[in-house]
Amino acid sequence: MMHKENSVAPSGTRPVAHVVGTVLAELGAGHCFGVVGSGNFEMTAALRRAGVPFTAARHEGGAAMMADGFARMSGRVAVLSTHQGCGLTNALTGIAEAAKSRTPLIVLTADTASAAVRSNFNVDQDALARSVSAVPERVHSPASAVADVVRAYRTTLTERRTVVLSVPTDIQQAKVDFDPALLPTVSTAQPVRPSRQAVAELAQLITKAKKPVFVAGRGARHAADQLRELAEASGALLATSAVAHGLFHNDPFNLGISGGFSSPFTAATVADADLIVGWGCALNMWTMRHGSLIGPEATVVQVDTDLDALGANRPIDLGVLGDCAESATDVTKALSGVGGDTWRTPEMAQRIKSHARWASEAIEDLSTETHIDPRVFSREVDKLLPVERVVSVDSGNFMGYPSAYLDVPDEFGFCFTQAFQSIGLGLGTAIGAAIAQPERLPVLATGDGGFLMAISELETAVRLGLPLVVLVYNDSAYGAEIHHFDQASNKDLETVTFPDTDIAAIARGYGAHGATVRTVADLSGITDWLNGARDTPLVVDARITSDGGAWWLAEAFKGH
Repeated sequence: MMHKENSVAPSGTRPVAHVVGTVLAELGAGHCFGVVGSGNFEMTAALRRAGVPFTAARHEGGAAMMADGFARMSGRVAVLSTHQGCGLTNALTGIAEAAKSRTPLIVLTADTASAAVRSNFNVDQDALARSVSAVPERVHSPASAVADVVRAYRTTLTERRTVVLSVPTDIQQAKVDFDPALLPTVSTAQPVRPSRQAVAELAQLITKAKKPVFVAGRGARHAADQLRELAEASGALLATSAVAHGLFHNDPFNLGISGGFSSPFTAATVADADLIVGWGCALNMWTMRHGSLIGPEATVVQVDTDLDALGANRPIDLGVLGDCAESATDVTKALSGVGGDTWRTPEMAQRIKSHARWASEAIEDLSTETHIDPRVFSREVDKLLPVERVVSVDSGNFMGYPSAYLDVPDEFGFCFTQAFQSIGLGLGTAIGAAIAQPERLPVLATGDGGFLMAISELETAVRLGLPLVVLVYNDSAYGAEIHHFDQASNKDLETVTFPDTDIAAIARGYGAHGATVRTVADLSGITDWLNGARDTPLVVDARITSDGGAWWLAEAFKGH
């Protein structure tokens, strides 16, 4: 639906820069993040005047991830505002992450005037957008400005795409007649209903199955209730991809994350299924462990609104083109004859409770007097933090620990930005997620490499007074590379190892609280902060031991 709460602009002749910002606000933009330069100054000011909150970042890359995290965790369109040329290129990695994740995001960027062919800022911005899977749009003229912005916003909202909207500086200053009352309505897309034949075929497969498993992905984050109902009616167990973690929280038949982060029990149970249905889930190498979680006799189904997604990663027996919630509802109505023995039994529920989470698995504690086992660290931190939390995870060797050990209350409690597999995106993500979910405790899990790469945004978190808990899994290295290259083969690892860095001291220099954790006893620093005012971030420098390479890493590297 169209949001009109920001309608404050009167009609009249206005500069295009004013019109662009006002139209985005009128259409429902939720929050703007950016670094303001001369090229985007007036457009950003117009957004703010029209009621869209703005957060100033210290780097466009951080701003991009703030916008991405906000959009994912709020369900609203976010805006990233950048200067032309270098402002856009600074943000490009974050834009790639958002685009590959189908995040509804408007990148509002200035562009050089058409005649400024020798401008230092002149780059092919449309080509840059296309190169990272974003949709290039632009304001072509003063007369078309409103239509151009509406078109870009409609694409973002209805197709869940990241759109780079370029506005040349000469066009920004031109005047145009503008009446916000005449803006067209931009509505969310109507959900795609599956065909009757597809519904009947899926219902038949479910009816015949003895051990069905439903794996919900990003495209099913809105369909938890419908999938729970169908699973209960059909005897299916539930699981998610990593990005949908939390969707079935507290369901007794929730296996948790399917794929590289699975516990041994969950992996074995998914592999034993005779029917796997991916709901808005790509069934890619991560979620299916390169196909090893699909049994030789298992039937595989995908349900998705994107025709190109069906069967894109592996052969499937049935592809259902349809919205996950609508499809689940229709299949539930079409079920017949389901009965008898299923594996939704009290015994299975108990086994899931006891073994589906890594926190329940016995491990050999590798902690020393100076370094803590990252599994123990994650398990104990999970016990300390309040249930109402939003966990953001950076990329790196450490990422399996928080993903598997830190519980989340629902699908809006876990922000997993891994589509582009770049380290250093987590801090911006966590800030955006914190703004989107202000009633929850924001938590960032990151490695030392990724944290130091993005550390400029720690000042942003301090300036905003965010009660952010930053868990730095510090192994003084780019850990994934350490474990990727076999040390026994005399590889030169000096390029990916570093001297010890006192991250807690650096954090205090930014105005945050800092705590160093080497043993379980040192976790008292987290408890003290939680019992305090929580008016500035806490950075936890966890000096972790090596477990010889994270348990999920061997699977991940098969795809490299």
